[in-house]
Amino acid sequence: MTGVHTLPGRDVGLLLQAANMADSPRPNSDPVISVVVPVKNEAGNIAPLVAEIAAALHGHAFEIVYVNDGSSDGTEQELLGLMAQRPWLRQIRHDKSHGKSAALRTGVTMARAPTIVTLDGDCQSDPAVIPTLLATLEEGAPRVGLASGQRVGRETTVFRKLQSRIANSVRRALLKDETRDAGCAIRAFRRELFLSLPYFDGLDCFLLALVRREGLDISFVDVVERPRRYGASNYGMWDRLWVGILDTAGVWWLIRRRKHVPQPKEVTLPVSCIGPQPCSREAGSAELRF
Repeated sequence: MTGVHTLPGRDVGLLLQAANMADSPRPNSDPVISVVVPVKNEAGNIAPLVAEIAAALHGHAFEIVYVNDGSSDGTEQELLGLMAQRPWLRQIRHDKSHGKSAALRTGVTMARAPTIVTLDGDCQSDPAVIPTLLATLEEGAPRVGLASGQRVGRETTVFRKLQSRIANSVRRALLKDETRDAGCAIRAFRRELFLSLPYFDGLDCFLLALVRREGLDISFVDVVERPRRYGASNYGMWDRLWVGILDTAGVWWLIRRRKHVPQPKEVTLPVSCIGPQPCSREAGSAELRF
């Protein structure tokens, strides 16, 4: 299932007003969807992105979990100001910056919903695609373990393109991974699945390969990457090129060492054998209890 989402003109003030009027979950209600947003020094992008996410999920029981990864600007204050009128908005703060993978792990661990959506806090991924990602995940279950965006019409520097081309070539050669865009941050998956995966620094770059390692499929939805409005990039894909290649070799080792997880069954006595009298051989075969 594939759809391309463009950037329509949006008035942030109207979006915030619509978000305030939305039929949003109460603080003590159980969300069905948790949107996890790792951020570092993204104060200018907080309000517009919160409004867009809330508009995209209008009518759903959701929460938005911002993980403030040691920001030194006004990110914390921006979130606190919005949280006063939005019980579905949460902020988890790291004492210092631990990186994007750690921020994602924190957010998913602290999330209360069984279904997770992740996206970066720079407003470059359009939250309007979230319903399509969720529908793709639901329609493909249980075979599909993750629905991911893949960027089209992306504008970036020649050097960054070269970095991505080299790293992606190495990844495809080692991991046999035909993923065209492993760096698109907007994704939907089950919380339980994510928490069962091996955790390491750089996990977010290899999430698709690790989900495939579990024998599950990936579905893709085309998205148009928007230009950054405020601030500068803090979490870059493959910023440290050679470290990324070494990480690829490590994930290759993890995939090769993957073993089938046994499904244990306890063998118990048949109901007819329970009691003071010994059970005869003719009583029947043993029952299996999970």
